[in-house]
Amino acid sequence: MTEELQRYYESLKGKKVFFLGAGISHRDLIRRFSGLGAEVTLCDRKSLEDLGDFGKECVSLGVSLCLGDGYLDTLEEADLVFRTPGIDWTKPEIQRAVSAGVKITSEMESFFDLCPCRIIGVTGSDGKTTTTTLIARTLEAEGYRVHLGGNIGIPLFPVIDDVRPEDFAVVELSSFQLISMRKSPFISVVTNVTPNHLDHHKDMEEYVGAKKNIYLWQEGDSVSVFNAANDITRQMATEAKGEIRWFSRYGRVGNGAYVSSDSMLISSDHGSEHVVMDLKGIRLRGEHNKENVSTAYAAVRGLVSDSVFSETVSSFTGVEHRIEFVRSLNGVSYYNDSIASSPTRTIAGLRSFDEPIVLIAGGYDKKISYAPLAPEIVSNGVKAVLLCGDTADAIERELRNCSGYTDSIRIERLGDVPECVRRAREISESGDVVLFSPASASFDMYTNFEERGRHFKKLVEDLV
Repeated sequence: MTEELQRYYESLKGKKVFFLGAGISHRDLIRRFSGLGAEVTLCDRKSLEDLGDFGKECVSLGVSLCLGDGYLDTLEEADLVFRTPGIDWTKPEIQRAVSAGVKITSEMESFFDLCPCRIIGVTGSDGKTTTTTLIARTLEAEGYRVHLGGNIGIPLFPVIDDVRPEDFAVVELSSFQLISMRKSPFISVVTNVTPNHLDHHKDMEEYVGAKKNIYLWQEGDSVSVFNAANDITRQMATEAKGEIRWFSRYGRVGNGAYVSSDSMLISSDHGSEHVVMDLKGIRLRGEHNKENVSTAYAAVRGLVSDSVFSETVSSFTGVEHRIEFVRSLNGVSYYNDSIASSPTRTIAGLRSFDEPIVLIAGGYDKKISYAPLAPEIVSNGVKAVLLCGDTADAIERELRNCSGYTDSIRIERLGDVPECVRRAREISESGDVVLFSPASASFDMYTNFEERGRHFKKLVEDLV
């Protein structure tokens, strides 16, 4: 434990610390902060009964509880508030507390403030998790001790006592985490920025502004990695302070990494180029994953040798719920792409296959346009689209209005994912791919995309 962290822990004694939400990271911190002498309050919309055993534990620890509809009403009484990313930074109750001088932070912001090692942060609308995982795996293979976490699902502040200065923290960051951050990673990566989460953000400008915090607070010796093929990230690069590295799968870059026309990963260092590896044989499907590899390389160049990087990437089979092969049944291959909560992700999935596709799509409405998805369905060998959920109307409307659409692409409306899987089993033929790629969030039927993906896989495994 560093001296700075020790001082921080000592400063908590007697402080009124409020935690908004009883998520995994907050549970660990509530236990720890209570033991350090803080006056802890848990604020949650749930009732004590709904909190179950953890609610009982809070009572036994002496934690104050502010529950139900007015759970945010007393924030101005706090000295320090930990906000979960699921609670909007712009909520009036949050902003009133800020105006009253209350320090609002989060598990991730506090980790950034106190972390003794170098941090590599990854954000973007698509490709975050695969890129983050590749960066962590290649650093580990090189011999570094790596702490992987953030939006990828692993809280890091609860384990900060174990972080050493020579380690690396590799962190996936969402717009909800970044919107209030005032410290940036040593190496920042922006995979791309396209319309997303407009059901939570006021508008696209706010969404982009949140993403910018990954590099706006960097020091001059830092590194920023941007997508050369994305208009928004090219503009972002004009604001970055440190070394700018680029990645692309569409053409040469001056400093960074790119994928050549013959699928070679090329390292470019201000005009000096060399081949890192051949990407034709990697186990990740889709051109977008070649781009993810180039992104990861641009981030770790100089930290990981080319040989270690290529060996690690060659054996990497991907991350769960991302074009994940589930099984083959009667010559039909089933893939789980539940991470596809936006049209751009589903487009990448469609482009990953040459076989005829039965697409299962639809879900919670994030208020983004499905117009870009329709021509991709028409042009990428989709033979049937099975729709369910809140966005089914919008997807069907855009598809039927799309130039080039014909009745040869079957569209069916079904009640839920189990019905879609059963119907896909009935209409698919040997040589087809059944792709579960919803192009929508999961919240109309599931808690998150992981639960949705696991349910899909169970349904497929149960097919006979």
